Amino acid sequence: MQRIPGGVFTMGSLRGYPEEAPLRQVRVDSFWIDEAPVTNRDFARFVAATGHVTLAEIAPDPALYPGMAPEMAQPGSLVFTKTAGPVPLDAYQLWWRFAFGADWRHPWGAESDLDRDDLWDHPVVHVAWEDAAAYARWAGKDLPTEAEHEYAARGGLDGCDFAWGDALAPDGRMMANYWQGLFPFANTREDGWERTSPVRSFPANGYGLYDMIGNVWEWTRDWWEERRATPEKPSPEACCTLANPRGGTVKRSYDPLQPDIRIGRKVLKGGSHLCALNHCQRFRPAARHPEMIDTSTSHIGFRCVKR
Repeated sequence: MQRIPGGVFTMGSLRGYPEEAPLRQVRVDSFWIDEAPVTNRDFARFVAATGHVTLAEIAPDPALYPGMAPEMAQPGSLVFTKTAGPVPLDAYQLWWRFAFGADWRHPWGAESDLDRDDLWDHPVVHVAWEDAAAYARWAGKDLPTEAEHEYAARGGLDGCDFAWGDALAPDGRMMANYWQGLFPFANTREDGWERTSPVRSFPANGYGLYDMIGNVWEWTRDWWEERRATPEKPSPEACCTLANPRGGTVKRSYDPLQPDIRIGRKVLKGGSHLCALNHCQRFRPAARHPEMIDTSTSHIGFRCVKR
């Protein structure tokens, strides 16, 4: 782990997606954070010690998912699959498939294998939020807040677009694992990787942290909420710096576009290897994304903190 000194930083961005605004002055206390995402090797130790079974390894209960086809009641998880050519970029169902047998031991589907595919030092994926939280409890740690993750990802560079400055690929150098080329069908792999990469494959940021951007999205402990128009003050006399913000509430995190689904959404941070210039430009510290806590995918992992 690396110790991150407490301080004040500008959280959010006006140059990204709407949910990243407004800019807010935020203070976080000192904390320790994992130098890299939790790997398959790390997660295997946890499973061996506790017998933990991930959500992806349990068949979904049809009672919890009204209208679910009976044949879908099998263990599995969401796996990214490249399309044959250009497709509408709002048609995510064309590149995501629910793969039976996909789980942390089989990250690309039932046919993949940690040993055969040499994935032990890659970030663990196919972990739902409670799987990540269970690991953190076992390790005597916690998941980071959204503010802690963003502060750590910036590496001391307050206000920069990326964790390393304002250029995505300075002098053509690849600084993180993200998608080069046209998503979701043409990955030129200038960074050397089609999917996840071993942790520490790219330079550390100013705090000595690896893979805070790209590779895999990372769970935080905060419930999703849209950015407030202005920071809320505890009293009219208070300054406008928010101290250790802790996100929203489970009720406010529900997806308004799916009113019949009452499943809370947590904040993901950091972007992943599927972020591209033509789709999901969230390979930035300020970027954020909501994810239902019952969801696991081939591009979501996590790391832990100690306060």
